[in-house]
Amino acid sequence: MFQKTSKGSNYLLNNLLGYSAFVGLMFGMALPSVAQTSEENQKPDNSVLEEITVTAQKRSQNLQEVGIAIAAFSGGMLDKMGVTQSSEVADLVPGVHISGNLAGQNTQFTIRGVTQNDFNDIVESPNAVYLDEGYIAIAQAQSFATFDIDRVEILKGPQGTLFGRNATGGLVHYISRQPTFEGTEGYVDATLGLFDTPANAESYEVTGALNTPFSDKAAARFAVKYRKHNGFLKNNYPAGQFGGSPGDGAGANLGDDDTFSARSTFLFQPNENMSVRISGNYSTSKLATGPYQSKPTIAVFEDVNGSAELLNVIDAASNETRASIAPDGSDFGSDLDNDGVFGLNDPDDAFLTSRFGVGTDFFGYVDPDGADFTTSSDFAFKNIGSVDTYGVNLNIGWDIDDSMRLTSISDFKDYEKLLFIDVDSAPVNQSANYAGVNATSFMQELRLNGEGDKFRWVTGLFYLNIDNQSDNGLKFPVGSVVPGAPFDLGSDASLKTNSYSAFGQVEYDMSDKVTFIVGARIIREEKKYEFSQSLYFTQNSFEIHQGAPVQIGPLYNGPGGAPSSFLADTGNTLWAGNVQLNYHPNDDLLVFGAIKRGVKAGSFNAHLAGGAQIPNLVNAIPYKAEILYSYEAGFKQSFADGRGRFNGNFFYYDYNDYQAFLFTGVSGIVVNADAKYYGADFELQFTPTEGLLTQISGSWIDATVKDVPMRIGGPVVRDVEPTYTPKFQFSGLVRYEWEAFDGTMSILTDASWSDSFFYNLRNFDADKFGSYFLMNARLGWTNADESIEVALQARNLTDARAGTQGFDLATLCGCNEVAYRAPRWFGLNVKYNFN
Repeated sequence: MFQKTSKGSNYLLNNLLGYSAFVGLMFGMALPSVAQTSEENQKPDNSVLEEITVTAQKRSQNLQEVGIAIAAFSGGMLDKMGVTQSSEVADLVPGVHISGNLAGQNTQFTIRGVTQNDFNDIVESPNAVYLDEGYIAIAQAQSFATFDIDRVEILKGPQGTLFGRNATGGLVHYISRQPTFEGTEGYVDATLGLFDTPANAESYEVTGALNTPFSDKAAARFAVKYRKHNGFLKNNYPAGQFGGSPGDGAGANLGDDDTFSARSTFLFQPNENMSVRISGNYSTSKLATGPYQSKPTIAVFEDVNGSAELLNVIDAASNETRASIAPDGSDFGSDLDNDGVFGLNDPDDAFLTSRFGVGTDFFGYVDPDGADFTTSSDFAFKNIGSVDTYGVNLNIGWDIDDSMRLTSISDFKDYEKLLFIDVDSAPVNQSANYAGVNATSFMQELRLNGEGDKFRWVTGLFYLNIDNQSDNGLKFPVGSVVPGAPFDLGSDASLKTNSYSAFGQVEYDMSDKVTFIVGARIIREEKKYEFSQSLYFTQNSFEIHQGAPVQIGPLYNGPGGAPSSFLADTGNTLWAGNVQLNYHPNDDLLVFGAIKRGVKAGSFNAHLAGGAQIPNLVNAIPYKAEILYSYEAGFKQSFADGRGRFNGNFFYYDYNDYQAFLFTGVSGIVVNADAKYYGADFELQFTPTEGLLTQISGSWIDATVKDVPMRIGGPVVRDVEPTYTPKFQFSGLVRYEWEAFDGTMSILTDASWSDSFFYNLRNFDADKFGSYFLMNARLGWTNADESIEVALQARNLTDARAGTQGFDLATLCGCNEVAYRAPRWFGLNVKYNFN
């Protein structure tokens, strides 16, 4: 086990390591660099960049020959960079960021400002994620453990023609390592680490894989991973306790993970023209309450035509005692019962018209060390949350002749989840939020690829079924200060989706230098939806929805105005398409321009009860399809006799009915709003000398979502920035290797910088994370026959407080809940390869 050093020695060690890594990075970045590649993509002399093969257009191509903004990383590079979760690749690719909820336990991708952070599991992401060509239909399942990965491809911009629905912003595709007939081989990879926080949280990770051929026609590959780390967010509960305890074990440290994952793949090739591959995967996780922290905030109201409207939230000053600020500067009170009516205007809120402390939240709490990793939270339980998934994927390929191939992909996935957060992230027993889902998806694609002398083409049929049962709500646990507790205020939604589509794309060589590309996809989307809100008198903190429900909404059109469910049965026809021109003036340069139409189907809200005042709920529950028109130009340049690549892209997005998540009170709904985006991104990679790989990349975006209401039905609308969209992002990487100690030494340093960004669509002052700089480093040694690898690793060397997710709860608790990336971490890695 690691022994925590004294504060002084820790400070010296950390700064020496950080300085060494920084010097290494600056040395490499003084030489032009960047590109998503790896040591596995280098030729033996490590001086020429190997061709990177991608499948962005449903066939294998050299990355430099594809007129799409693509970043690609090998699994070996991901391992060496310490990537253990799927969402962590966002740090490596400017223009790609993360959003989500549950303090990082559910994380989604944001690509070029296209994002969706609704926390209900019935919502699909506008950025598609695939694993081995199988679509991950549940947005909250986009974050998963990565292990035994061959490569990952990140495609920016609409990809709906070939990849279908909900690839409006782009696509992330993970491809696992496949069985081979080259003999029995495998590896065991183990890492032991320590998070640098007062919690002294240790981490353990073991990954193993085995490839074994049974004959010259059949082979299999098996891979497993176990990852466990203790909670790095130190919990001082019951310090500051307000109200009773929510249950035995309250006050656990937060930010833990206990995950086991496995995958098995079988390959059968009866002849040289046919292959059959079937794989199964399984993963189970146990998690504590989500690691949110609290910061005191205060709502600011202004007079709008004689009505007080909430138009800003700011950080509470150190001398603040008001619950909220009225238009005349007086105390406007709170909204503790979450009904949108404040202070003395609502008898339920009248008892709290000032804070119980100075510069604190409503109940007198302020985080003891701000954004550092010490907190006090009552609804904080170890192993209260769980995530279980499994799936089966069948891929059949048949070469009909030398110019035509038929591919069938069948994919089934099952998702179960129940996770919790402490709403106020404080020692105040007020409420918790739970997110449960039980869902299945089935995907079937039939695809035919072909080519002639001057053209290549692909066409196919696609079917997707999603059966999603979501249980989301507020839990008022035992001991809560809310009258009538314990009970659950549940939002129960059932969404069944059937999606059918046909697609095709043709590439035609107009000359030796010019290629014309055109493609289209037609989609039929059918949805059946049921949504209700109910009270459940659950008597403990670890279960939800116990006992018979008492329905309270969302509608009131039953007999005598009784509460009733929202029911809908819809069908819509949509289409996506693209037109593109590629120009090759020489073998080293590709210039391209493209117009694309992306689409994401409309759907339905399943908001939490209260908080969001909605005058016409029937019209607010459904929302329309979003349509993105993308205009993009780019280039891909190889230079220095294959030792360098420089790629760049410029884009303009015209968004119609962008599906924007508007969060108010303690609830939120998706609304449609038009938007305009302008942006550019680049990547530069270079191997200036043998053994040295460098890269640098960057992105810029100027995005505006138009006429967003500050509340549903309110009189004030504003133009705002989309959430989780930094204006500037940069990343860099340097890897150098040299012969030493009868083997090979290597040093790898990567860094990324992100501009500030909002986490609430209303763009209030307090709802913004600041810019941050992250740095990771690895010093490794590999023996001569490459059977043993040993490495020292460090992540977040600068110990940056990089914000990930947040929610504005200023009217409910006088606070915002915020979450940060994991703190500084040191580790030792040992890998044994065998054959």
